Amino acid sequence: MGVLMSKKQQVEKVQKCSAVVSAFQAGIKDRPAPAKHAEEVEEGEVPAKTSSSPEEKNTEDAEHGETDNSTGPSTSVSVRDECKVNQEAWSRLRDGKGVEPEDLDKSHQLTPPAFVRPKREADDDQPVEVELEKKEQPPSDEMCDVCEVWTADDLYPCRICTRVFHDGCLRELGYLRAEALQEMRDTAHTVTGWSCYYCDNLNLLLTEEEMYSLMETFKQCKIIPESCLVSDELLQYHHFVSKQQFDKDLTDEQEEEVLAQFAALDPEKTGHIEWSDFLYFESLAVLRKFRMENSLVRLLTAKERDTARSVFMGLDLDKDGVITRAECRQAQQSWFNKRNKDSQSCNVSISHVGPICESSPASSGSERSNDNRPISWADFLKESAIYILAARPNTSAMHIRLPL
Repeated sequence: MGVLMSKKQQVEKVQKCSAVVSAFQAGIKDRPAPAKHAEEVEEGEVPAKTSSSPEEKNTEDAEHGETDNSTGPSTSVSVRDECKVNQEAWSRLRDGKGVEPEDLDKSHQLTPPAFVRPKREADDDQPVEVELEKKEQPPSDEMCDVCEVWTADDLYPCRICTRVFHDGCLRELGYLRAEALQEMRDTAHTVTGWSCYYCDNLNLLLTEEEMYSLMETFKQCKIIPESCLVSDELLQYHHFVSKQQFDKDLTDEQEEEVLAQFAALDPEKTGHIEWSDFLYFESLAVLRKFRMENSLVRLLTAKERDTARSVFMGLDLDKDGVITRAECRQAQQSWFNKRNKDSQSCNVSISHVGPICESSPASSGSERSNDNRPISWADFLKESAIYILAARPNTSAMHIRLPL
């Protein structure tokens, strides 16, 4: 039995490597002439599949059958199909996959990873010791996280974790569109950096219980997953949450704060906010509501802790291990000195987008008047953790919640 299992593993490895080589070659082939490829697709040319498993054939047959059955004039059939689509959307939301089926490349050969939500440990809320002088400097992985193949300079690292990827593998997975892939190629090896699809998705930080709470709120507010929201819908959502939690409607001042947050989530001024930005925004709110500061510190990666060390030590000019409250606020806004395509994000002030919670440094006039209050390294890391997490996504939107 051991020999048979060994041969089976070898066969699977060979099949996996063959798929990876095809993906890698396709990625290189697409680089020189992306415009030409786009034109071919527009003309209606459909790329042929190189291989198809029996499971894929059965799935395609089922899809064709559903399409044929839905062409009838029956209203009940269309309603049933719509319900099925919504159920699939809720399922993807629960599993951490905020991607619509049509956004995926149906011809991909690689199997997307299964996301596993974290579980809270008994000591999550206990203080965690992070030394200031001892930098961790974790090295990036040597092999692609998807195909487990090493190809030196063709690997693109994540700025948050140690994973590295081939652009061809990411394209075959279907998680990144052409624009996102090009952005990765342009920024992954720069100071700005690039977040992989694990780290970019803040919703994956939530546990099953936290995600259930968030989904119930969405359902009660009739929020449709994977859809864009306009300002009126965001206001309606916050009115419902305020009524549910505090049994009162939003004041005029609070409505203005919600609209200001809408503008922060819509940096391109399109008039709507993307589903992923809204989801990350609400995921951070859940973390703030259910997690202690020590628990948030435990979510930071070694790279993020090293970046926090560099920022703190750069502000601690006298090297006494203490900075002022004003310097702490300056550091917290520095996490968002990125992503803005117009290079204006370096001027973003936390006061413009509002604090995370009432205990935030920018939440009251008394705090702002006490700019010289000393802040230790441990306190700095605890207060900055939520801001560091909020800066993970590649989008230029500001995932900071205004106080209600």
